[in-house]
Amino acid sequence: MTRAALIVAAGRGTRAGRDLPKQWQPLAGRRVIDRTLDALRPHVARVVLVLHPDDMDLGPDGVETVPGGATRAASVRAGLEHLADTGDVPRQVLIHDAARATVPRSVIEAVTAALDAGAPAAAPALPVTDALWTAADGYVTGTKDRTGLYAAQTPQGFDFAAILAAHRAHEGAAADDVAVARAAGLPVAITPGDADNLKITHAADFARAERISGAAMDIRVGTGFDVHRFGPGDHVMLCGVAVPHARGLQGHSDADVGLHALTDALYGALAEGDIGRHFPPSDPQWKGTESHVFLRHAVRLAIERGYRINNMDVTLICEHPKIGPLSRAMRAAIADMTGTAPDRVSVKATTTERLGFTGRGEGIAAQAAVTLMKGPA
Repeated sequence: MTRAALIVAAGRGTRAGRDLPKQWQPLAGRRVIDRTLDALRPHVARVVLVLHPDDMDLGPDGVETVPGGATRAASVRAGLEHLADTGDVPRQVLIHDAARATVPRSVIEAVTAALDAGAPAAAPALPVTDALWTAADGYVTGTKDRTGLYAAQTPQGFDFAAILAAHRAHEGAAADDVAVARAAGLPVAITPGDADNLKITHAADFARAERISGAAMDIRVGTGFDVHRFGPGDHVMLCGVAVPHARGLQGHSDADVGLHALTDALYGALAEGDIGRHFPPSDPQWKGTESHVFLRHAVRLAIERGYRINNMDVTLICEHPKIGPLSRAMRAAIADMTGTAPDRVSVKATTTERLGFTGRGEGIAAQAAVTLMKGPA
């Protein structure tokens, strides 16, 4: 059985703000209309876009387009007539709002299943579960019974010949195609809707649509490892905290092995090499530099590229000094340097059971892992 999709995209969408109508605005890196097309294409043999006359050159390549009318009903009628006059005339048609770019596949499949089972019309909807108020001047004036009320969604599916005849017979405006179908006496089956089937209407809806799509989420993971040997000194710097000790750590900078591993993890997540690439040890200007300088530089790179730090985990590997009593202070220091909440910073320690150079007390090693995220919070 042939099936077509008719996507209505002729509106101006002024309530969504910005300079372009909402169907042409970006959503998670792609236009709203392109995401809508991707959702419908797997379920149909033909796709027709109904566009505003001024937007005819904006349609994606390889997609049938037709200019819309002054009302939604007129635009749908134009699309139906195009399907009837060109190519293979479908047996079924799904009429969908271009602004519903996050429609789940399950919603579409429920509509098509109802049509295949013999329903002349089917449409998704959600039962109204919230209390309904009437209002005036910003104050509640009463309540309405929500029993039997549903919030309508699209795609609304129809027997093609039946809905074409209904639109040809319909005069005036209509809330949607279900209203046109019912005016023609067609029974309309209600299929399950989905809260994620959001119709982008206001500017704030774009953020929610991005969270639903998940397509904007870019997750980066980086790891770092560093080692410094013991030498003369009376303290060691570990994760930004001066820890009293009989020996110090040797290095070109302050030899904070924990911050070095963490910084390399950040650079790694960004594919930016390591500390030596940005602060060469051969350059005397960095001699004795406090390691928070390196860490802050890596964090700044991440922020400039639009990433936020989701979490950080540092493991210090040594026999001495004891890290446990100082881990809270170390977490707080890293949180302050990176602008990250302390509950997203982990600092812990382990030993090598007296094996290897750390077991012999010759130095301290550290490893770190970082997760960076770009996209909806």
